[in-house]
Amino acid sequence: MTTNGGYRPVFCTIVPPHILDHLATHEDRTLADAALRTLQQDAAQRTRRRITTVRGAVVPAAAATGTPHRTIYDAGHGTDLPGTKVRDEGSEPGQDAGVNRAYAGLGATFDLYLKAYERDSVDGEGLPLDATVHYDVDYDNAFWNGEQMVFGDGDGQIFTDFTSSVDVIGHELTHGVTQYTANLEYYGQSGALNESVSDVFGSLIKQHSLGHTADQADWLIGEGLLAPGVHGVALRSMKAPGTAYDDPRLGKDPQPATMGEYVKTNRDNGGVHINSGIPNHAFYLLATALGGNAWERAGRIWYDVLTGGELRSDALFTDFAKLTVAAAKARFEEGEETEAVLKAWAQVGVQTG
Repeated sequence: MTTNGGYRPVFCTIVPPHILDHLATHEDRTLADAALRTLQQDAAQRTRRRITTVRGAVVPAAAATGTPHRTIYDAGHGTDLPGTKVRDEGSEPGQDAGVNRAYAGLGATFDLYLKAYERDSVDGEGLPLDATVHYDVDYDNAFWNGEQMVFGDGDGQIFTDFTSSVDVIGHELTHGVTQYTANLEYYGQSGALNESVSDVFGSLIKQHSLGHTADQADWLIGEGLLAPGVHGVALRSMKAPGTAYDDPRLGKDPQPATMGEYVKTNRDNGGVHINSGIPNHAFYLLATALGGNAWERAGRIWYDVLTGGELRSDALFTDFAKLTVAAAKARFEEGEETEAVLKAWAQVGVQTG
């Protein structure tokens, strides 16, 4: 059994490797080359992340103030991080839309965690939020590397600018929240939970910023990332896993919605971006059953589990589910929240007893 002692930052990307693998074999060499370069950069960043973890990451001193401290850098289509500083906290918007979107997305993430859960930044202690835009050439991804956010501009044919989706920004920064709390191992079901938690709060950050209730939300992750002409609406759908895209260049969305469709694979760290569809769908079912603002009750239950100290780093879906039932009872007693949690997990085939 593993414990949550000591942070193990991991390199987490928004675009799953199975999509990039599919693109890398396309007959259009422009698309294939962009995907291959992205995969190569991801592999290099993953190696750097492991080295930094062993040596110990240099983390800026935190100052819990209840206000964000954002800094945006421009990589200038290179790969040296963080790049040239182009905007810092409190400065006015400039001409670069990607810089402005990144700044706003960091702010929206900070706002949700502070206002809904009294959490001061990613680490709970005012950690500065840094992001780099215009990373590499035709880079088809965005990632959290354990210390900061990084955004590619996309290739323009399959993916657009990765700063365009606030839920993507929230998703990646939530990997940081998980890093500082439950520290879920990035493999198998615990890795799928890691991805799912990021999808859940990424969606809640979008809903909070737009003022959308659970019924008004689109429950899509990466809506707006796919370029015109791509057959799809997003990278993932929490409402209907497996339906986000079906395109000859991307392949078909492989996410299952229930345990009956669970995918056993050694790729993608044991299917972390694939099987996350199951807990994603459970959260969607819970949030829509309860109605209202999803971050207030459904989100609170998930946040309590993530930060409560009882979630093991190697947790399985059943472990997480049982803790959500306990969290619902602890916060809301034997009300409709607990019944809705039980029903949601039952609908996706995850045991809670």
